[in-house]
Amino acid sequence: MIFPLVPQYALHEFSVVSPVFLKMLGVKFLMLDLDNTIAMYNECLPTDLACQWVAEMKNNNIELFFVSNSKRKSRVEAFAEALGIGYISRARKPSPNSLLSVMESLGFRPDEAALLGDQIFTDTLAANRAGVISIIVHPLSMKNPLHSLRFAIEAPFRAACKCKNANAPCGAQGVRRRRIRE
Repeated sequence: MIFPLVPQYALHEFSVVSPVFLKMLGVKFLMLDLDNTIAMYNECLPTDLACQWVAEMKNNNIELFFVSNSKRKSRVEAFAEALGIGYISRARKPSPNSLLSVMESLGFRPDEAALLGDQIFTDTLAANRAGVISIIVHPLSMKNPLHSLRFAIEAPFRAACKCKNANAPCGAQGVRRRRIRE
């Protein structure tokens, strides 16, 4: 098993995660963090880039679902409705329970799922504990000094990630074989 705080993939931003990349990994179900991953904290609706990216995923049969720790259910709901995807708020990551529950209710197995987020101590840890592929991206905004501090603390774990290019997924088949044997 990989160290639970090291993501399997570290990429620059959500939009570089392509359907081709996900299919190479065997991912059919992509769970998404919302805040600072898909949208900045102050945004009320998805950007054009987010809408286009979601449309591309859907056109390639990648099922999407927001798994957010946000206590602002109305905001998560607004984004989910605007993008036409499911959601859960107050997911309590890094607990893997919400991820496992969502996968079970929608009929997906951990070996065909991934979680895309911006935080090591919530998103990556939850994904790794749930047995799904962990994909970390840079936060969209670092205006808040506490976000910058958290990002600095996370730096060694991001650096330890061996796969940092969405176009060359570091032996995706090897990742799948290791995960099945665990």
